[in-house]
Amino acid sequence: MTSSRIAFLDVDGTMIDGGERIVPSTIDAVRTAREHGHLVYLCTGRSSSEIYPVIRDIGFDGIISAGGGFAEIGDELVISRTMPEADAARMIAFYEDSGYDFYLQAYDRVYPTPGMRDRIARYLAEDLARRGDTRSDLLTVVSESNHPVLQTFETVQPLNLTGIAKSLFLADDMEAFDRVKAALQPKFHVITGTIPHMGRGSGEVTLQGVNKGSTVLQLLDRLGLDAASAIGIGDGGNDIEMLMVCGVGIAMGNADESVKAVADEVTTGVLDDGVWNAFRKHGLV
Repeated sequence: MTSSRIAFLDVDGTMIDGGERIVPSTIDAVRTAREHGHLVYLCTGRSSSEIYPVIRDIGFDGIISAGGGFAEIGDELVISRTMPEADAARMIAFYEDSGYDFYLQAYDRVYPTPGMRDRIARYLAEDLARRGDTRSDLLTVVSESNHPVLQTFETVQPLNLTGIAKSLFLADDMEAFDRVKAALQPKFHVITGTIPHMGRGSGEVTLQGVNKGSTVLQLLDRLGLDAASAIGIGDGGNDIEMLMVCGVGIAMGNADESVKAVADEVTTGVLDDGVWNAFRKHGLV
């Protein structure tokens, strides 16, 4: 067995597909790697409250959430990179003036606008309609009749300016991304969203410098580990910095071309044992 390594795994498009299904080999890869003494961390754009229990129950050594906004070692929150209230207020004001739906990610909750739940429900239905894979070996991480994402957005409460690490915006305006980027940069880091068919009508916003990669480096420093020992696996635009700072950056076979371009290597797709094959190649399983 190789010396101990640390792996950072994205969730959407890496561990689970757009239909929120997971192949058993991905679960086996995480558990086997940890049994062999390696560390495995989630590194996701989701807030902590958006990580389904069935994903958590796979078992991880910790979590980086909200696209680098927060990091946990075990169950302990050790890094919190949130927006000053004045910056959060400026961002919210622009969304509201533009008529965009959005939600704010704090560590343990989200703050959605009233229209967010219906938008997400529509996108989930569209993903379901496009799903053509009938493989019997796939496991579903959610109940389609009681989707936890929709539960997350059921409660609309007054927006909070304190403890916000990231926002996500959704709009029918296909120039929304460009408008947000022009209005909020350079103070903010704006990237296109993780709902593929939304294109430039959606996006994610953190403070400039807050991303998965920079938080990976902060976490590794806390753990006393060198980045050379780290493996990062992802598929989307918010994974680029993570792949670049890890000793080995691995893009999924289904990754965006921009992600593959910065990765050290490409594994197979999310439903084609991509995580398992990457772990096996590097001696974690």
